Amino acid sequence: MSLQIYNTETRQKETFKPIHDNEVGIYVCGVTVYDYCHIGHARVMVVFDTVVRHLRALGYNVTYVRNITDIDDKIIKRALENGESIQSLTGRFIDAMHEDEAAMNVLRPDIEPLATEHMQDIESMISTLIEKGHAYPAENGDVYFNVKSDEDYGRLSGKNIDDLESGARVEVNEVKKDPLDFVLWKASKENEPAWSSPWGEGRPGWHIECSAMSTKCLGNHFDIHGGGMDLSFPHHENEIAQSECATGEHYVNTWMHCGFVRVDDEKMSKSLGNFFTIREVLKLYHPEVIRYFLLASHYRSPVNYSEDNLEVAKSSVSRLYSALESFTPEQLTAAEEGTNYEVEFNDAMNDDFNTPQAMAVLFELAKEVNKTKSETLGGLLKKLANQIGLLEQDATVFFKSQPSQSDLTDDAIQSLIDERAEARKNKDFARSDQIRDELLAQGIELLDSPQGTTWRKV
Repeated sequence: MSLQIYNTETRQKETFKPIHDNEVGIYVCGVTVYDYCHIGHARVMVVFDTVVRHLRALGYNVTYVRNITDIDDKIIKRALENGESIQSLTGRFIDAMHEDEAAMNVLRPDIEPLATEHMQDIESMISTLIEKGHAYPAENGDVYFNVKSDEDYGRLSGKNIDDLESGARVEVNEVKKDPLDFVLWKASKENEPAWSSPWGEGRPGWHIECSAMSTKCLGNHFDIHGGGMDLSFPHHENEIAQSECATGEHYVNTWMHCGFVRVDDEKMSKSLGNFFTIREVLKLYHPEVIRYFLLASHYRSPVNYSEDNLEVAKSSVSRLYSALESFTPEQLTAAEEGTNYEVEFNDAMNDDFNTPQAMAVLFELAKEVNKTKSETLGGLLKKLANQIGLLEQDATVFFKSQPSQSDLTDDAIQSLIDERAEARKNKDFARSDQIRDELLAQGIELLDSPQGTTWRKV
């Protein structure tokens, strides 16, 4: 089947047709870098990494752009609190973000624009909006977008301007012509970074950054725009308004949004104390377990972060790796061709990136690999799983790299295995069992076979 994608704007699945043959431009709203990335960021990273992988597997030449917001109210506040420069703060957390995504096997975007490096593009778009009557400078040095100048405002979220206006909070802001108008340029304040502009010293509003960077990198009209569901309004709604009013062209063909991450069925938030960074979770679970967990629910559905669900993910990934455990990496280089497994896997991914169904195909294939011990079917299992970023390691490496409560080194574990082998040779089965039980208590499982004893972390 051809690729079908659910378009948030039209609220239906549509057959994907790129603007230019075989070329796909995709822009995803990235992270505001003032702290470590959390599990909600991880979902957006993993989902769109998987989308890009599948598009490339279909043969498309993809240009993947994911921006970094490196100037923002939260960034300024955190830098002042820390007594450090904004560049130092954002640089540190950009490096941390790259470390986190690499750990989860998230491929780097082709282009990763920084807001602070696109001030000229931002200024140019704001100037165009003013010239066309869609924006106005205020007396205080701010510049605002005139929402009512855009007849189509609200089409992404389905919100009506009259309803928005009647529900708007009364703001003490005499410089805005209308409560719905939003800021494009903020006049500088004390202790804040500022850039020169025709409207005075200041910095851009958040929404205009993405419009300027996306059109700069991909053109005025491109294929796919994505992000978390929380961004659909007002951020993405405002992006559409700014971009189309500035360029006069249709902005994006397909809008994709990820569902929320919940924690034990509650919304994740720092105030509730249920907020988890990626690196905190990586101390407890293997990166592929986290990736599997994030893909086990359809990307448009909410995903519930809980210890139980992560343990299920750990068991599931272990089952897939177990099917490959008896093969060497060299035996898995060739993949069986022309099977129904590959057809069903790709059909699932072509159905709006249905990763839960694609994973179900992987488990059926794993059963067949266990049954037949076929190297080419094992190669196919690895190949298909790799298309969604799973089964990237050798099985033996995976099982030995699980986070555990044990602080034993590999050499120390092997020493105990050797001692146990000697005890068994001497028929000291009490000591043999004691070593096995002591290791198991530390999360180290011993596996005996005619070829000897191996171990894995559980």
